[in-house]
Amino acid sequence: MTPSILVTGASSGIGRAVAERFLDDGWTVGLIARRRALLDQVAAGRETAVVLPADVTDPAAVARAFEAFSTSAGRLDVLFNNAGVFTSAAPIDEIPLEDWQAARSVNLDAMFYCARAAFAQMRRQAPQGGRIINNGSISAESPRAGSVCYTTTKHAITGLTKTISLDGRPFDIACGQIDIGNARTDLLQGIVDAAIARGETTPPTMDVADVVDAVVYMAGLPPEANVQFMTVMATKMPFIGRG
Repeated sequence: MTPSILVTGASSGIGRAVAERFLDDGWTVGLIARRRALLDQVAAGRETAVVLPADVTDPAAVARAFEAFSTSAGRLDVLFNNAGVFTSAAPIDEIPLEDWQAARSVNLDAMFYCARAAFAQMRRQAPQGGRIINNGSISAESPRAGSVCYTTTKHAITGLTKTISLDGRPFDIACGQIDIGNARTDLLQGIVDAAIARGETTPPTMDVADVVDAVVYMAGLPPEANVQFMTVMATKMPFIGRG
């Protein structure tokens, strides 16, 4: 059977790049994001693409999308739990509550909903098992200034990853986390532009393709092996030894 992967946030950035690579490699790929038109662009001419427009902050929509994909593909081998947002940067007392709620809704609640749906499918399918790869960010370890919403939610993803890893053992469900630093995406470009506007040195970045290679490696491991945590970052970014 053709291996299958479901990618959230598949309409742009890292999610889109990952989805396109797995399609190139012959996987059946479920594409989840809100904007159907962009998902249709990713899927164009791809027989193994399954377009699943859904708002991942809606648990009912998540459940429907996962059920539809599992029915179409026959099973779910891998979830790349990727969708995320970076809200405006500011000290905590200047953060609008709407920004906190938006960050929590996408970066934490939605990732929980998707992991929950994937775990349920992997537990009940035959043969049992699968792999969940959470997109953490190096902010899960060390924050940028002014990133309280993003950083708090990404720290929570580390706890989610560890607990799923433990709870998944009886069901052959592996869970790992990729922590990415400064891959060139539209999301990062906003941070780079803001740094330049402040007169700062342009932050070092890396090609998204390097992230894709890492996800492909994690997804392709045999059931008895798992990358628990992997950090992939621009070599010269100020992460190690941040002040």
